[in-house]
Amino acid sequence: MISTAIRVARVGSAAELAAAALMMLGFPALMLAALVPSIPAFAAAAAVTYLADHYLHRKGSYLVNRLSKVRAGLSIRFLIRQLLLILLLARLGLADDLIYYGAIACFIAFYGLQAPHGALVTLIRNRRRMPVATRNIDLASRIRIPDAPPRVLLHRSAEKMLHLDLAAVAGILVSASLESAVAGFIGIGVTVGLGLLYVLALVPYVRGAKIPPNADKVLAAVDAWLAEYRPETVLYFSGSKDSAYQVNMWLETMEQLDSRPLVILRERVILNNLAPTTVPVICVPGGVHLMNLDLTNVRVALYAANVGKNIHLLRVPTMKHVFIGHGDSDKLASVNPYSKVYDEVWTAGRAGRDRYAIADVGVRDDDIVEVGRPQLAPIQGWSGVPDGRIPTVLYAPTWEGWDGNPGNTSIVLAGENIIKKLVKADPPVRVLYKPHPFTGTVSKEAGAAHRRITALVEKAAAERATDARFTADAAAQAAAKAELTRIEARLAELSGKGKGNAKGDEAEATRDGLVDIARHEEVARLRAAWNTAYWNSFGGHEHRVITGAEPRLYDCFNVSDAMVSDISSVVSDFIASGKPYAVTDSAELGVEEFKRQNTAVRAATILSNSAAELGGLLDAVRDPAADPLAEDRGDLKRYLLGPDEPTSIVQFNTAVGNLAIKAETRNVGQESRAAAAVPEASVTVARDDLTA
Repeated sequence: MISTAIRVARVGSAAELAAAALMMLGFPALMLAALVPSIPAFAAAAAVTYLADHYLHRKGSYLVNRLSKVRAGLSIRFLIRQLLLILLLARLGLADDLIYYGAIACFIAFYGLQAPHGALVTLIRNRRRMPVATRNIDLASRIRIPDAPPRVLLHRSAEKMLHLDLAAVAGILVSASLESAVAGFIGIGVTVGLGLLYVLALVPYVRGAKIPPNADKVLAAVDAWLAEYRPETVLYFSGSKDSAYQVNMWLETMEQLDSRPLVILRERVILNNLAPTTVPVICVPGGVHLMNLDLTNVRVALYAANVGKNIHLLRVPTMKHVFIGHGDSDKLASVNPYSKVYDEVWTAGRAGRDRYAIADVGVRDDDIVEVGRPQLAPIQGWSGVPDGRIPTVLYAPTWEGWDGNPGNTSIVLAGENIIKKLVKADPPVRVLYKPHPFTGTVSKEAGAAHRRITALVEKAAAERATDARFTADAAAQAAAKAELTRIEARLAELSGKGKGNAKGDEAEATRDGLVDIARHEEVARLRAAWNTAYWNSFGGHEHRVITGAEPRLYDCFNVSDAMVSDISSVVSDFIASGKPYAVTDSAELGVEEFKRQNTAVRAATILSNSAAELGGLLDAVRDPAADPLAEDRGDLKRYLLGPDEPTSIVQFNTAVGNLAIKAETRNVGQESRAAAAVPEASVTVARDDLTA
């Protein structure tokens, strides 16, 4: 029942639900205490509402946002509490006392301070918002970017300002109890005085040397850096917060380019969620600002997603434009007709080329280049389950998509059947469940199925923990957990967390955003060590639900012996491992039609929604020598992902170089034609003059 209430209220825990309930009940209790009247009851109810409100804000509760939508926001809740305090004083017969008028004057003055406080906070934030935010670019040597205001002034500023009324509320309650106005006026003085000081403390940051340069100076500094750096290859990306993974997957590839790379982002939220990189990054939210950037040296622009804002860079003719996507699959998105706006479309292997030919959406075969998938380099091969370890099966379904097609994901119709058969398999296997991060964002049914699957896996894990057949080295696990703690502490130290100096200010982050190469390399080593420690921190037999960015999907590939998934790039990527895999025909097309429509499943075990065919996959894992699809998987790997030699990064660099030559050839030709046109135009004008 509690878990149902948590889901309905969209809160994160039972504690958060309890805090929400206490806050909701606290305000009627306050009114009742004021009407009775009872000072102790009012004080207790006020304390509950203060604490519950603070807890929900600290947790960033969804309910807090919902309350503001129904005109019960933070300021209103504080105002109601103060009005009920005035009511309490009236009911106590203090309406003619000085403290009564003092309380009214205090709350009017206090709210009078809210306007300048809010205005100053908004003005400071707006003035410190850069027209162009950067990482790994030295702007500090070109323009002056002052320090941000102390975090204590701006972080959750409205909540901090409103909570200053605590002194007045407490003092007035004490005065009402003691029938002496002294405590009340002391509290009133503290509240109004601190509020005034808070406002005055913000004033210096809206003028003079505390303000970052204006947009023209910042853009000029960025252009000066671009002229000096002369970027040649740009990775361009626009999208929502949840789509940051689509650009993150290309960062390591950009770092390995032979040409000078640059990443251009369009949303600040993507910049804030960008993975660590050594590549220079420019975030340009404004389309006009992007159009005014000096990108004359760029010869190749790479696009990881088909979005409307791509047009702001596609308009530039001096560079060649390439769609590289963020995965390779048989989904319709992989043959989007929008792709014909690019000069070239790069696919992993021959399969991508054939998809466009079959789809006939206007992308010419001459414009398709096979470059492999450089991101797949970390995926390890497989020669069978190591001795002494039970097989691990990864269930990695994709999300439900936007169009409601039942074939998009197996999670709704088949997910529970798959998990039930895997956790009951004999001989036993270990199950890893890693859902797509978008699961449940469109379909309530998919979200509900995900929660049921999670419950099934967690229940099976709890049962296995008490099964005498499964044992683990407790000492080794304890050591791994200790190592995890050490690594996480060091990573937090390297990222600046835990010291109170986390950069939440855009201007300051731009100024100080130069990458420390040694630190970057240490972080990479630590993340690899974290991954090893993570898998060693629990038994190799233990079922696991894996969400969040870490461990990465490819790390899950490497510890798994087989995978069950849906039509998505996950399947194409997993094929790089050579391991057995299964794909669910959730739309019930039938095996032959399913294989005809989806290239990536031609070497897969095809599952119906009942998952009755899972035994074939498990047999292949337990006895690789008897695996009937092993040879087909090898052929399919080459078809989907290209040859192993030359390596993907070599193929990718070659494609970038070849296209840069085409761009340069085009630009030189344009200059020659323009130069030839000038004398011809001059001769024509001269002839016209003579004729006249």
